[in-house]
Amino acid sequence: MNSAFASWADFFAMGGYALYVWLSVVFTLGPLALLALESWRQHRRLIRAIAREQRREAHESTS
Repeated sequence: MNSAFASWADFFAMGGYALYVWLSVVFTLGPLALLALESWRQHRRLIRAIAREQRREAHESTS
């Protein structure tokens, strides 16, 4: 199987369209990474809120 590019420099140059190609990669992967990060942060907040609520309920039931 032959590679479409002769070298890594050719690969990163993308046949003269590097600016458009790599910007599209950044504008695709960037928001996906931010979405994953924010989802993870919301998950952590939710788990903490649930634990806090359970502790409060346990404390109220013993009082």
